[in-house]
Amino acid sequence: MMNFPGFDDVKMWFDFGWWDKSLVKLAVEQKKITADQYKTITSEDYSAVATPGK
Repeated sequence: MMNFPGFDDVKMWFDFGWWDKSLVKLAVEQKKITADQYKTITSEDYSAVATPGK
């Protein structure tokens, strides 16, 4: 089974400004990327604190 989007996709979309940190966090919550990969992409530690509206 294909895991889409993967790390490379999420990183590119974030770097291009197409995704913000809340979408990268959602990718972690959906197990598309890891918390360590979140930090690599955003330069911030991942926090499992609920996002607004959840």
